[in-house]
Parts: sequence; C-alpha cells; structure tokens
Amino acid sequence: MATSSVSRVPAKPAATSSLLSTLKAYFIPFILFSTSLFYQLIVIPRAFPRSHYDVLGIRPHSSIEEVNQAYEKLSSKWNSGVEVPSTIDFIKARYAFELLTNKFWKRDYDLFSIDEQFHVIEKAKEQYVGGSISEITLPLLETISFDPEDHAVDVINFENFLSKLETDKALLIQIFSPGSARCAQFSNKWKRIVTLLDGVADTGVIDLADVQLATYLAEKRPGIPALVAFPPGCRGLRCMSRYDGELSVDSVTDWVAMSILSLPRIRYYSKESMAQDFLLKSKPHKVKVIFFSQTGERATPFIRQAAKNYSAYATFAFVLWQEGESSLWWNMLGVESGPAIVFLKETGVKPVVHHGYVNSSLFVDIMEKNKYHVLPQLRSVTSKELGCDPRGFSRAGKDTKIWYCVVLVGRYSKELNEMRETMRRIQETLSNDRDLTAVDQDLPSAPALLALKQKRLTFTWLDGEAQKSYCFFYINSENSYETCGPMRDIIDTAQLFIVRYDRNDTEDVGKQPTSKFSELYNVETDPAAQLVAKYNGSNKIEQIVQWISEIIKDGDSKNLPSFKTRTPELVPEDADSSWSSWSEGTVSPSRGLIHRVKSVLNKVHDYSGDPRVGPFLLLAALISFGSVWFKRSQVAQSSEADHSSQKSNEPERSNQQTREPDQSNQPNAKDATMRKRRTRPRNDLVPPSMTDVDPKDAYQAEFSDSDTG
Repeated sequence: MATSSVSRVPAKPAATSSLLSTLKAYFIPFILFSTSLFYQLIVIPRAFPRSHYDVLGIRPHSSIEEVNQAYEKLSSKWNSGVEVPSTIDFIKARYAFELLTNKFWKRDYDLFSIDEQFHVIEKAKEQYVGGSISEITLPLLETISFDPEDHAVDVINFENFLSKLETDKALLIQIFSPGSARCAQFSNKWKRIVTLLDGVADTGVIDLADVQLATYLAEKRPGIPALVAFPPGCRGLRCMSRYDGELSVDSVTDWVAMSILSLPRIRYYSKESMAQDFLLKSKPHKVKVIFFSQTGERATPFIRQAAKNYSAYATFAFVLWQEGESSLWWNMLGVESGPAIVFLKETGVKPVVHHGYVNSSLFVDIMEKNKYHVLPQLRSVTSKELGCDPRGFSRAGKDTKIWYCVVLVGRYSKELNEMRETMRRIQETLSNDRDLTAVDQDLPSAPALLALKQKRLTFTWLDGEAQKSYCFFYINSENSYETCGPMRDIIDTAQLFIVRYDRNDTEDVGKQPTSKFSELYNVETDPAAQLVAKYNGSNKIEQIVQWISEIIKDGDSKNLPSFKTRTPELVPEDADSSWSSWSEGTVSPSRGLIHRVKSVLNKVHDYSGDPRVGPFLLLAALISFGSVWFKRSQVAQSSEADHSSQKSNEPERSNQQTREPDQSNQPNAKDATMRKRRTRPRNDLVPPSMTDVDPKDAYQAEFSDSDTG
C-alpha cells in the first residue's frame, strides 16, 4: 500500500507539464487567430466607416438630385416632430448634404474617397455638445474654388502626358482638384516652386477630372495635392518618385534638387569660417562665387544646377547678409547690400559684384562671363575653349588657318604671380585700345591688336608643376627644371612662350578616338602644326607686346616651316576637396534611414485597411493549427507503439534472464578480443621477419624444476 501511494505522487506535475507543452505548441496559431479576430472586428470597421450616403439613407453614388430629395425627407421628419434627431446626427446629415451637393467634392469622394474636411464634424461635435440644433451655424463647409487657368499653370491631360516625358528634363506634376481647400492654399506656393524650377525641370498639373491619368498616378494615402516626379529620361512608373514630405516651397524644391536631379547643396559660411574653410581650401585655379542671401534659404535649384555644371571652373558658397557685418563685406568685397553675387578671381583683381535677384537665364549669362580668371589657366577643360589646342580648335572658328597662344608657365611662386600681373596688364592694354584705323596700322603693336580682336590671339598661363609633361614638352632647355615639375632647387623661374598653330585643311579636326583602346594606342600626330618661340627679354610690357607683334607679323606673312608632332595630354585637375566633401556627405532623403522607416510605416498603414488581411490571418491560423496537431498526433502514435512493443518484450526478456543467469555477468569473448586488438601496439610500418611467424607444429615447451631453479 505504501508503494502504490508513493508512485501516484508525480501525477500532478506531469499533468501540469503536459498542459504547458500544449499551450506552447499552439501559441502561434492562437496569436494568429486572435489577430484575425481583432482585425475583422475592430480594424476593418474603423477603416471602412459608414459612408455619407448611408447617413442620408440612399445608395452609394446617387445623383445630386437624389441627395437633395433624401435631405428634404429627413428635414420634413425633423420639422414635423416624427423624429427628433440628436445634435450629432444632425451634424452628420448636414455635413453629408453639403459635401454631396458640391460637384467637385462629390466627384472626389465618389472616385477617390477624398474627404479632406472631415475634421469639421469632430470640431462641431465638440463645439455644440449638449446644445440644440438651432444653435448650429450653417453652412458647415466653406466653398472654395480653384481655377488653374487663373494661375497660368501647364495643365497635363491624357493626350499630352507622353509628350511631356519625351524631353531631357525632369518633370514635376501636381495632382489637384478645383474644389480642394488644400490645393487652393498650396497654389501660391506652387507658383513659387514653378519659378524656382524654371530652366531646371518642367512642371505641370493634372486635374482629378482626368480619371484615367489621375488613377494611374494618384495615391489615396497622402491625399491632394499630390506631387510626383519623373527624373530625366524616365518613361514609366518604375522610376517615378512620390513626394510625402511637407508641402512647403523649400522642402519641395530641395526634394526635387536632391532626389530627382542629384544636385548637392551649397553650404552657408559665417564671417569667421569664410576665410579658413572656403577661401583657403578652394583650388587656386577656380573662381570663387559667393552668394549673399537676406533670408537664409537654401540655394535655388537653378543655382545648384549651375554650380554642378560649372564645378570645373568655380567653387560656390552662401553667406547670410546681416546689417551688423555690412561694413566688413563692403571693405572686403565691395558688397553694399544683399542679395548679391560676388566673383573672386586672381589675387590683385577687383571682385566682380552683382546686386539684386537673378533668374536662371541671367545667372547662366553672368557665370559664362566670369567663369575664367582675368588671365585664364590652361587646363584640360579649358584648352579647347581658349584655342590653345593642337587638335585644331580655335576661338576664331574652324575656318581660321593660323592662330596664336601666348602661355606663361611656372610653379606657384612670387615670380609667377608677378608675371601673371604683367600679362594681365598686357591683355588689358590690348583689349582697351580703340579700333584700328589706317594710321594705326604702322603701330608696333598693330599685329597683336588685330589678332586679339579677331580672336586669333589668346593669353593664358600654365601650372608647370601639375602639368610637368606638357611643360617639359615646350620648355625644352637646360633650365627647364626651374619651371617644370616639382621644386628641386630654391630657384623658381616663370617663362613665356608663344605657340603658332597652322591648320591643315585636309585633316579631319573633329575626328576623336572612338574608344578608350583607340585613344590609348593612337600615336598619330596632331592635326594642327605648331611652331614655338620662347621669350628671353625683360618684363617690360612694351617689349613683350613688341615681341608678340613681331611673331604674329612673321607668322602671318612668311611661309614658315610647319612641324607636326604629338603633344602630351593635359592632366585633369583634382576635384575641389571642399565641394566634393559636401556633395558626398549630403544624403538624399529617399536613401536615408528616416525615409525607409516612413516607407515601412506607410506600407503598414496601407495594408491596415485591406479587407483581405483578416481572412488571410485566419487561414494562416488554421493551417498552423492543423500542422501542429498533425505533428503532435504522429508523435503520440509512435510513442504508444513503442510502449506496447516494450510491454510485449518484457516476458521474453525475463525468461531469458532466468535461463542464463550467469551470462550477464560473464564478459563476451568477442568483445574481449576486440578490446585486445585496440590496445595492441601497431607495427604496420615494421617489415615482417621470419622469426615473427610461428610454425604450424610449434608448441610451448615446459621446463623442469631443475631448469627453473
């Protein structure tokens, strides 16, 4: 009796563990089933509330006449006293009546479920709670009409939509409704956005009345106005981007510039950081462009586009104009007030200042006039425009046979700066002279004046250290190391030479390498023949001008020999470190972590109103429940089979144990042999000998007692 009572004690913990294992196994199916019920009973009713047609007791998409009739019936019941509506019911019915009798609001509600004034109901409930119907101020909704033709916007319809995508510019589209209050409030901002994007991206609007196109582009979640953009070259929805940020001028234009056009931002500098972070870090061969802003707003898209296009010629910065710093900027740069644009060129050259606002075309014109230094630098991106190119490109045109390029070359040093100042004065002297007359033809500088006027003469300078191969090619003398390549001595010498280009009419000037391999193995000579003369005189302006004029006179009148060779390529300059750091460090909103989180939340919000989610969760719960039950039933059946087989084998085992009681205590001979073999030392690598093999008739001889003693 004691034994049986002891064996029944663990029964309760075993039952508890079995219950816990069951709950653990069916935990996931239970969660899925509970979620499906919560979704069907709570989420779906909130996502699909009663429509305004249900409030009036009519079928959906009824006509305006039917809406009027339904509201008149309700009013007659209320006035007759048959039904006494509550304040909330009256507000809902009145709101539905005003919404569905406006053709624009009704159209937007029927087609896209747009109801942007729904907050009026909640506001009226709070305002008139506990009051009577007579205290409610009617109408509840304020009618607003917005006509796009009054704002001179480009309306896009289904017929001209594809033609808008065929341009090489980006396209920003606003989807609007004439009856939308939000669209009316956004109209003035849209006009400003269109102005700022002029010359950078095309813009247009699509009315929700164009149902086919609006359905193709619009999305219910953000409502209207909705903004979509197509990057340059985009022809479909795969590359289309939707804007989901704040509807402000700055946010929208920055989104277009960053995400659609990939334009980097231009940094703002203070008076303390201007010299250290911008002026000193900018490359010396680039013009420095400084914008003074009165508002502190971002750079407009067309300024950022121009900054990207002219990044090889200039670096850009913004400064907030403050009256307390006006004297500093006046003494330093000559700026009177903001807004203003300042162009800083070489040392010793007066800054170029433009006051006032600029548009896209005006700013591009100003940049074209000021993208070079007064004495431009000969670089890989400027050689063709300056006409100092052996491939046959001249500023005077492709029909010009002979032209000249005066080049000052040297390393950055005091001597080079002094010679650059001298060359600027020479260029200014020749440029400011009046038109040549018959009397002026005898002047010593007449050939240089005429060639400069005809754009056959160009003045430039070359960085001898950065362009050492190009420099050694033209300065082929014993003291060329004083001018070209890295500094090897304390001597820095700036040298002046002139190149006479002679075009061969039979050469194809426009022929360019067709691939990288053809460019690499192209060893043909340059199309234009060259003749180089170095200047060895003093630094006096009159003497240099006379030398240039004599070279041009002889080059134009005499039949000089022409030499054709292969000129070394100009090495491309490194990008500006300050500009590249800002362009690389600026992250587009569409690629940031915040945007990814927002996109995930938006997708969750979109799926929360999908009626298919509830049945899907219920199906997943049933499948999960069935799979768990099937696996557990298989395990139970296999355990029962093992238990029954074990019981049937117990009598046989007991009989065997009684027949051979001693066998369990005796070691198995085979196991003992195997253990001996494992412990036996391995002699596989030792070769066998004849003494290792026992003869067949051998036996162990026994010794006598006398032998052992």
